[in-house]
Amino acid sequence: MNWSNVKLILMREVRDQLRDRRTLFMIAVLPLLLYPLLGMSFFQVTQFMREYPIRVLVIGSPVSAELPPLVEQDRFAGNLFTDPSTARLLQLSLQPSKAAEAGTPYDPLEQARRDMQQGNYEVVVYFPPNFAAQFARFHNSLLEDKSGESRADAQIPNVDIYPNLAKDASRAAYRRVSEVLDRWREEIGRQNLKDSKVSPAAAKPFEIATLDVAEIGQHKAALWSKVLPFVLLIWALTGAFYPAIDLCAGEKERGTLETLLSSPAERIEIVWGKLLTIMLFSMATAILNLLSLAITGSFVLSQLPNLGPPPGLAIVWLLAALVPVSALFSALCLALAAFARSTKEGQYYLMPLVLVTMPLTILPMAPGVELNLGNSLIPITGVVLLLRAMLEGNYFKVLPYIPLVVAVTLACCWLAIRWATDQFNTESVLFRESERWDINLWIKHLLRDRENTPSVSEAMFCGVLILMIRFFMSFALPMPHTFRDFAVLAVVTQLVVVATPALLMTIMLTRSPAQTLLLRRPPLIAPLAAVLLAVTLHPAINVLQTVVNRVYPLSEQFAKELDRLLIEPDSIWIMVLALGVMPAICEELAFRGFILSGLRHVGHKWTAIILSSVFFGAAHAIFQQSIIACLVGMVIGFLAIQSGSLLPGVLFHVVHNSMGLLIKQVAPTLGQEDHWLHWLMRNASDEGQLYHWPVVLCGLAASIAILLWFQRLPYARTPEESLQEAIDQQSPQWLPS
Repeated sequence: MNWSNVKLILMREVRDQLRDRRTLFMIAVLPLLLYPLLGMSFFQVTQFMREYPIRVLVIGSPVSAELPPLVEQDRFAGNLFTDPSTARLLQLSLQPSKAAEAGTPYDPLEQARRDMQQGNYEVVVYFPPNFAAQFARFHNSLLEDKSGESRADAQIPNVDIYPNLAKDASRAAYRRVSEVLDRWREEIGRQNLKDSKVSPAAAKPFEIATLDVAEIGQHKAALWSKVLPFVLLIWALTGAFYPAIDLCAGEKERGTLETLLSSPAERIEIVWGKLLTIMLFSMATAILNLLSLAITGSFVLSQLPNLGPPPGLAIVWLLAALVPVSALFSALCLALAAFARSTKEGQYYLMPLVLVTMPLTILPMAPGVELNLGNSLIPITGVVLLLRAMLEGNYFKVLPYIPLVVAVTLACCWLAIRWATDQFNTESVLFRESERWDINLWIKHLLRDRENTPSVSEAMFCGVLILMIRFFMSFALPMPHTFRDFAVLAVVTQLVVVATPALLMTIMLTRSPAQTLLLRRPPLIAPLAAVLLAVTLHPAINVLQTVVNRVYPLSEQFAKELDRLLIEPDSIWIMVLALGVMPAICEELAFRGFILSGLRHVGHKWTAIILSSVFFGAAHAIFQQSIIACLVGMVIGFLAIQSGSLLPGVLFHVVHNSMGLLIKQVAPTLGQEDHWLHWLMRNASDEGQLYHWPVVLCGLAASIAILLWFQRLPYARTPEESLQEAIDQQSPQWLPS
């Protein structure tokens, strides 16, 4: 690759972007205006954030010599407030308590509801008519009888509070009135102890002292650690999106993309030039927004005594994280922009990209989410958590996770760049013309212009459809309580959710169901090799399952319930048929049949295998199981393509599922020394059944040999794969195919 061409393209694209007023406004002008306006709006809004008076109706306020005062001069007693200014907010209206009349019982709840619906009060407090008299009898019995035998005879009626918890004002009033009544009740308790000649310390023998161990500045760092990473990622994404749309979809509309493609520069050089340009604007947008936020925040926070500017090292960690994050977002936006027919269509892709990114960015803000081995492997989330820990000063705690976060982020960057390169290498994507969509013509096209195998979009739609049906079916079907219920649920799910959509779409949208579903005769030894591969690979998959369960622990209660359902059945053959054979047939028809056949039209064998495996993993209900299923699906997809038949994958799937079920059955007796499997595996108390390490290593070596045998099998390439292979042979050697 000629980096001189990349430099020329970079300079060209930067010059064009600097001439675009919209880009300059988004990158330079908007950050300078946005945060000062937000700061000014903050101070404007605070003028309206004053506390308004709370209207409280007190029915039957008790007055007795035995009771401390609750109301003084139409207000709650001042000693019941920690902040005297709060007492003025509670405006009381006093009414005498009404006793029930003959034939017309008094309902305080109905009266309170009427008063509050009319908007007269935010909360109503009701004291029964005999409250003071009943308390006086209780107080006298407390003083006369030290044994406590007669105290139970004097029952004090409840004090009722009637709020409207559906309204914010009433909820706030309820909290304040409840605090007042709680302090009044504590005052009554102290007075009872004093009258009974008991020290008040007997009821509260010690105080609970709260000593904050946070160092000076940690509270400030904790706040900024949640704000700054979020701002960084959002603006890095926004700053990358609009230049990418202008550099790809915009050039399609202006007619300058053809001129660039006809230049001596190779496609990969054009991609790198545009990518570096988008990264430059993405980083500039994020940096300018962070600077504007810091300058504006310093003025705003100077008015707030408990807050201050972010830690000094924050800029170092943010800039270090900005480079790979900008590369990731820039590559994603470049690929989407290359796919778009026009700038208008490209702008529609921003919302789906934001919807995918936003949960990964907000997840670290949830309580209890910390940087650990499992979270560090989640794209974007690991970066946010790492930045958060760095800004809080937990350097030594996060050191083990830095390589994992960096590796995951760089892997995602590589995949995104590769996707963008593929978009530029596909003529049908670059030179698509805008067209008006008509549903009647579209349906006629689907049914009339059918191919032997489905298209990429039809395969993707089938995968999404299966996931949607499974999602809604999970709410409609009852939870299983016995193995019979569990087996019926599994069979119904496989037939209705997985097999039916794939088979219907195969019949309706393709001309050759046999070619779509890979219903061909495989090479002679391939089925036997697939069965042997399932046996030899199972110990390694068992170890991988253990690792996944350690990284993402399964709920103990759920794990016990699942084990109970799998150990319960009397007939092992029914279990193998329902949970081993049926899923293997249905899932292979859908994921390695219809979906994989359609995805192979993208032009890359492994891209099709990985995408179909992602759908396969997502179709499993348990997250830990989805990870293993995704990896196993890649092996099965490889077998299906190399053998050209669905049969080896089905046999592998059946053996793999059956071995896992059979091991669950022999688990209770596995600990016995004379058990025939004791040389093969052992029972681990917390991790289930584990193979011995020599068995795992030998099985892994045999599995690699079998996979290499499948690799040497000649397989039928799709036209797109043949074309892409020719393009890859002309690409630089360092660029993976």
